[in-house]
Amino acid sequence: MPRRAIPFPALLALPLLLAGCSMLPGDRQAPSADVPQAGTLAARQCLSALSDTGTRFEVLPDREYGGGCSTVNSVSLDRLPGDFSPIAVSSLGPVVCEEATAFAKWARFGVDRAARQHLGTGVARIETMGSYSCRNVAGTGRRSAHATAQAIDVSGFVLADGRRISVAGDWDSGTAAERAFLRTVHRSACKRFGTVLGPDYNAAHRDHFHVEKIGGGRTFCR
Repeated sequence: MPRRAIPFPALLALPLLLAGCSMLPGDRQAPSADVPQAGTLAARQCLSALSDTGTRFEVLPDREYGGGCSTVNSVSLDRLPGDFSPIAVSSLGPVVCEEATAFAKWARFGVDRAARQHLGTGVARIETMGSYSCRNVAGTGRRSAHATAQAIDVSGFVLADGRRISVAGDWDSGTAAERAFLRTVHRSACKRFGTVLGPDYNAAHRDHFHVEKIGGGRTFCR
């Protein structure tokens, strides 16, 4: 029987041996094992920093899927912080804590504020194409950052007034304000993530922003 993940506040009383994990639709590969959370100081500090942003989330157990695919020190995001109201996020699976923290800060300071600046209202929901997926970088034999839940693909934004701004539909064809919003959001992501890929990078990213925190000390923004 599936086990439920434990909300972050429960960590104050329990060690980081936590349960429950969700997979994105289409990820049918079964995990080879549940690996107990190491509970390292760095992991605890990251979870504390994520909690301090006001993000609602659940901590997931470490899992190894084989073949270089894993979800270690990962969380499930529920609600992200906005300046005036929470921001929902859709279609998102496990995300490593460091990526989740950068994503939460970007949602508030890079996305919500850009929407108010360019479009006159805040963001109610960030739409994604997912996070964890056991796959290679297209056209290579190298594992994607998605294979270790270190990247998120963002496809669009639903505003508080109901309007939907999509990368695919509005990067080039939206109104001047919509195009400005998307480019501001993209530039903001480049300040918070190690790797950011969008429509100007290649055809494979014409419909989303790939945001990846772990950069190995290097940054790449396109």
